[in-house]
Amino acid sequence: MSKFINPTKVVTGKRTRWSYANVWEPKAIKDGTPKYSVSLIIPKDDVETINKVKAAIEAAYKEGEGKLKGNGKSVPALTVLKTPLRDGDLERPDDDAYANSYFINANSASAPGVVDSNRQPIIDRSEVYSGVYGRASINFYAFNSNGNKGIACGLNNLQKIADGEPLGGKSRPEDDFATEDDDDFLN
Repeated sequence: MSKFINPTKVVTGKRTRWSYANVWEPKAIKDGTPKYSVSLIIPKDDVETINKVKAAIEAAYKEGEGKLKGNGKSVPALTVLKTPLRDGDLERPDDDAYANSYFINANSASAPGVVDSNRQPIIDRSEVYSGVYGRASINFYAFNSNGNKGIACGLNNLQKIADGEPLGGKSRPEDDFATEDDDDFLN
């Protein structure tokens, strides 16, 4: 029996960097529903991931044509719809973390599973922060809500592969207090 392959689902490459990682507690934007979310920064030279994302967006468009048409006479072209794959060089030119990269904002009403490189659940919340590198399991779907139409990205699961320089100027306590010079100040 063959395994069903979902054409709207993508697992990103290992060099994907996580930013605005709200994976432990959902946060609301404005007065919206609280959601778990992460901005996935994908290097432009990760052609394999970018091609998988583009194919999944196309599949979500085809799958969601009825929803996108709504009460209209025709389905808007994909090129005129809002899509989640965005160019960091164009949209975030002053943020070095997004340079030479695409990014996707993924979110979910339910908490994503978060595992380490050995696929073991990460319990220590300090291990996941904006700046780590890892893979993300995401899915794309069409939306038509309040006059807005497009393709959105859902967040399924995350796998941390490696630590990275924390983004946003926040440092980790392990780094702040790591010192070769641990003098016993009471002596």
